[in-house]
Amino acid sequence: MISEFGYILLFILGAILLVMVVLGISRLLRPDRPGVEKNAVYESGELPHGDARLSFNIRFYIVAIIFILFDVELVLLFPWSTVFGDVALLEREGTAWLWFAGLEMLIFIGVLALGLVYVWRKGHLDWVLPENKTEEFRSPVPPRLYDEINKKYG
Repeated sequence: MISEFGYILLFILGAILLVMVVLGISRLLRPDRPGVEKNAVYESGELPHGDARLSFNIRFYIVAIIFILFDVELVLLFPWSTVFGDVALLEREGTAWLWFAGLEMLIFIGVLALGLVYVWRKGHLDWVLPENKTEEFRSPVPPRLYDEINKKYG
């Protein structure tokens, strides 16, 4: 007789075996035609130019961290709302539990709202685009030569 942990072990081994079989079949069936373009850094055929290390505006990272923070808030709100919406649990536990759970979530959302107000007031959510610094183009060719060419061929 197999224990319940034995069934879990068999399930894990079966999953590993299935993945290995599928990957093996795909390796046998896929085309294998290496070439200069395929072995390049980018398969699109575009040659890379410039340095791969670009400096991003620090505001991008701050907005990304704030997004992750509020995304985690939603991850925590979903299971709470699932339990909170269980009518049978509410009938069994009574209204005291209902008020406690509601107050608890209001405090949680309030703390996050205070954090949002703080970040907003500090200006971390304002996306400031860098100013374009364009230099005035000075052609090495004198403008009178352009005028002569335009008169001659225009």
